[in-house]
Amino acid sequence: MKFSPVLLTIGLVLCLFSCADTEQETASETPSRPNILFIMSDDHAYQAISAYMDHLIQTPNIDRIAKEGMLFSNACVTNSICAPSRAVILTGKHSHLNGKIDNRSPFDTTQVTFPQIFQDAGYQTAMYGKLHFGNNPKGVDDFMILPGQGNYINPRFITAEGDTTIEGYVTDIITDLTIDWLDKKRDPNKPFFMAYLHKAPHRPWWPRPDKFKEFTKKTFPEPASLFDDYSNRGTAAKTAEMNLLYHMQYPHDSKIRPETLEAMGEVKPEVPGFAGGFNGPYGRTNDAQRAQYDPVLDSINQFFQENWPGMTDEEKMKWKYQRYMQDYLGCISSVDDNVGRVLDYLEESGLAENTIVVYTSDQGFYLGEHGWFDKRFIYDESFKTPLMVKWPGVIEAGSTNNEMVQNLDFAPTFLEAAGIDVPTDMQGESLMPLLKGENDSWDRDAVYYHYYEYPAVHMVKRHYGVVTKEYKLAHFYYDVDEWELYDRMKDPQEMNNVYDDPEYADVVAELKDKLAELRVKYKDSAELDQKFIDQYNK
Repeated sequence: MKFSPVLLTIGLVLCLFSCADTEQETASETPSRPNILFIMSDDHAYQAISAYMDHLIQTPNIDRIAKEGMLFSNACVTNSICAPSRAVILTGKHSHLNGKIDNRSPFDTTQVTFPQIFQDAGYQTAMYGKLHFGNNPKGVDDFMILPGQGNYINPRFITAEGDTTIEGYVTDIITDLTIDWLDKKRDPNKPFFMAYLHKAPHRPWWPRPDKFKEFTKKTFPEPASLFDDYSNRGTAAKTAEMNLLYHMQYPHDSKIRPETLEAMGEVKPEVPGFAGGFNGPYGRTNDAQRAQYDPVLDSINQFFQENWPGMTDEEKMKWKYQRYMQDYLGCISSVDDNVGRVLDYLEESGLAENTIVVYTSDQGFYLGEHGWFDKRFIYDESFKTPLMVKWPGVIEAGSTNNEMVQNLDFAPTFLEAAGIDVPTDMQGESLMPLLKGENDSWDRDAVYYHYYEYPAVHMVKRHYGVVTKEYKLAHFYYDVDEWELYDRMKDPQEMNNVYDDPEYADVVAELKDKLAELRVKYKDSAELDQKFIDQYNK
């Protein structure tokens, strides 16, 4: 049987229209999987984000994520120290199961990380910035990572092709690389997971020269507990070595030149310092960069040499606090500027519409509270971490959530958002119900915390604990056996340990039961505690 050319043409056209309609129906029924941009800074205290508190600094670009999405007011970590926190995020497992309990122990490379799962599911993956452990991140198609802590000035990067050094300021460079990947290296036919990881504001807090000049002219309000004497607290708080006056180092932290200290002779209080604490970062500058830093450094050093010997201890503490805040917040100002650059790129490129943007830190940080810097404790300033998530069309703009969530939850959340099955051995809970405003389906009432790195730098004792919205119970162990309880509603600064207060006896009993329950749930135990102590002491 023969068909005329006209009939064949008509049939072909009808078929094409029919197929096109079918494809459009399928596309509308199956939305494209979301991209994920995971932004993490290092040691960024929630107190230094104006979406949380605006007494220290304005961070309008980071705040954009909260204004366009959700801010979590009770986000926290499982172990407040850099590399272990990152291992928890990557694996969705507590430190005692993923093996990375402290900065010293190696990461178990047999552990499956969530970028590997994304890669297997067809996502394009990339990582730029600070990983902090391992030179060959798993599950990423492209990476440029800082070795170890990395450098602020003219940083070196590890790549699949070898090491490379890039001239400039690290926060700007990581952003340049990230935008370049999004713009030129990304496969537009695949969804992506991008880890955009800042070194800042990690110690030793070297701002970019213009920020250094700007912020040294600023004065910042002091925290109410700057001169905390740790009364009504246990041994741990009293023996920790992270006091601004007695442990913050003159060259490494306050930017006092070694030759200034040498010319002054005896400087009190005497603070042991890292070899090359000043010259390590400063020695990386080229002539042009040094010319920008020197006038500000000269001013700081001149003031210190002329005034320090005659200051009281109280005046010295206040001066050190201001120097600390000037440098720390100067670093954050650059992070905020650069986050704005990336958000602008997403908007201008059209990627923002289908991209989940997350901003967080690997943990919190002390900004003079209790007289401290650093982190490690279960106390709020180090235990809590910033967390903001925006996802157009899913998360209600400007919403706030106060449920107890942890960095343990990130991996399951990302996987569920991408429609990927969550491995059964991950211990976190997906935050998807909370992101969608379905708080009633969230049943977690307490989180578990465990810190291991002792004896070590800052000498914060080993401890584990349970935290609810209302209370915090911690057990310090190893060379002590002490308990602390804080009423988070009545004592938000955690100045009064009420563990032995008879009025809280029922709370103590209830929380000890809850703590025992969580230790079983998360497969932690006294036997594991001893195992890690024995490993540490070898």
